[in-house]
Amino acid sequence: MNVLLSIKPKYVEKILDGKKKYEFRKQIPKRYDDIDRVYIYSTSPEKKIVGYFTLDEIIEAEPKKLWGECKDYSGIEKDKFFQYYEGREKGFAIKIDEIEEFKEPLNPYTNFENFNAPQTFYYTEQDYVDKRNN
Repeated sequence: MNVLLSIKPKYVEKILDGKKKYEFRKQIPKRYDDIDRVYIYSTSPEKKIVGYFTLDEIIEAEPKKLWGECKDYSGIEKDKFFQYYEGREKGFAIKIDEIEEFKEPLNPYTNFENFNAPQTFYYTEQDYVDKRNN
């Protein structure tokens, strides 16, 4: 099983460059042990699937602890991190393992009928690697 994850372009760039090794979420896929690939959907203005990563682990902790453990490869400023988790008792950090960037980003709106971008994420059996245009 795979997951399609929506990520803002400025964070996508840091993931692809290896500067961001943790993707922070307020909620995560419940069946993450079964996930083969996490496809990266770069949100507006790009609106394309740019690659995927495999996940190493998911860390669940209260925000202060998450920041302490992940800050060196967070790819986000401290104030934005704590703003994101404001009022939350816990958060999640998806630790990125191997990254595969597509040579040509995949436009899902032209390649898939009735494509809807995920609000945060959704499960998919789709293998987007096979649909690339390169």
